[in-house]
Amino acid sequence: MAKITRENISDHLVEYQLAFINKTLKEAIDNPNWLIEWSMDSEDHEKFREYAIALIKKVFKCNTNRAKSTFDWFDLQFGLKIKAKE
Repeated sequence: MAKITRENISDHLVEYQLAFINKTLKEAIDNPNWLIEWSMDSEDHEKFREYAIALIKKVFKCNTNRAKSTFDWFDLQFGLKIKAKE
């Protein structure tokens, strides 16, 4: 695996998120409606959030609050919907 840098972190986080639902970045590229059609459960989203915030802190050398706000922005742009509890 290539080193995660400022230039490739967004691709890595999208791929990591899609792995929770057994999808790939190629499948997302091939499906223009992937953000609308695909979703993940809240437990997986929380695992993804914890991983992403720690990675953002490391790559960007920022504090927890900055990493959380950066993740929130990323999640708004590229985050999968969270499945409603039944």
